[in-house]
Amino acid sequence: MKHGISLLPDCRPAARSARDYFQEVLTLSQIAEEQGLHYVKMTEHYLRDYGGYCPDPLGFLSAVAARTSTIRLMTGAIQAAFHHPVQIAAQTAMVDAISGGRLDVGFARAWLPYEFEVFGIPMDESRARFQATVNAVRRLWTEESVDEETPFFGFRRATSLPRPEQRPHPPVWVAAVRSRQSFAWIAEQGFGLLVTPPPHKDALPGTREMVEVYLETFRSVHGTDAVPRVAVSVPMFVAETDEEAYRVADPFLREYLTVWAESAEDWSGTTSKDYPSYEAMGQALRTMRIDDFRSVGTAVVGSPEQVVERAQHLTSQLHADTMLWQVDFGGQTLATMEPSLRRFASQVMPKLG
Repeated sequence: MKHGISLLPDCRPAARSARDYFQEVLTLSQIAEEQGLHYVKMTEHYLRDYGGYCPDPLGFLSAVAARTSTIRLMTGAIQAAFHHPVQIAAQTAMVDAISGGRLDVGFARAWLPYEFEVFGIPMDESRARFQATVNAVRRLWTEESVDEETPFFGFRRATSLPRPEQRPHPPVWVAAVRSRQSFAWIAEQGFGLLVTPPPHKDALPGTREMVEVYLETFRSVHGTDAVPRVAVSVPMFVAETDEEAYRVADPFLREYLTVWAESAEDWSGTTSKDYPSYEAMGQALRTMRIDDFRSVGTAVVGSPEQVVERAQHLTSQLHADTMLWQVDFGGQTLATMEPSLRRFASQVMPKLG
């Protein structure tokens, strides 16, 4: 079992500056390495409070690389449909070199309508564009004089520089939420799976079903000797007692869901064949009870004993070999993030294997 910190800034600029946020999560990344965690993951989003402080996860991870020496760096994830594959291949290989071969590259299909709108990309072509981009990046990492001709981009005789430090290329992960087609495609490609159970009462059974689609497809395509990888990302907060954890963390969880809902409500009146059943997400997030959020296991909050129990349940239900703990939810500062992380590393992580 491996563990890491997962970062998705949801800070409101009126409450906290980007400079303050980055100074603190860079410090937290150093603490994560010192405490023996395995990963620092940063996401990519634009325009709104939900993730808007990090439009460039590779830029952030370069800064982490300069301050650390062993912890692995993960994009969680690059929204591939918004980028040209030559840019992704070159920029990821550069960070792989800067970090001494410590980069894992996570990709996501993107899901927020306003991001597609501002980049001028139709949502109904997102799956095809995403898959074409990821496949082209993998070719550019591993081949020379690459030709590509797709409805979305084309190039001839491209040899990407720099070449990746890791051979044949950095480990690849792909995020999926609810589409059976997505989970099966990730497995067919031999990629690792990134999954965040959505915050509702039936999240774990539905997510478990999709993870099992990934595992079954992976083994049927690649054989029993190949090793599938499942990384799960959920909010986590540890205090000395359950009551103290709820008192401190619950307001941050509410703010996290509120900021998420404000972006998800852009789905109101929007439909896309590539995103079935997304229309009601904003309302579901706004009406989620915090105690339900905790009790169904998609937010892991409590005393060390409670967090061990919740984490064990989550990893067994979702067949996870990697847990990426979201530690910055709700616009927290280092004053709450650091003691929670240190308590996790000293009192929880040793009991999780």
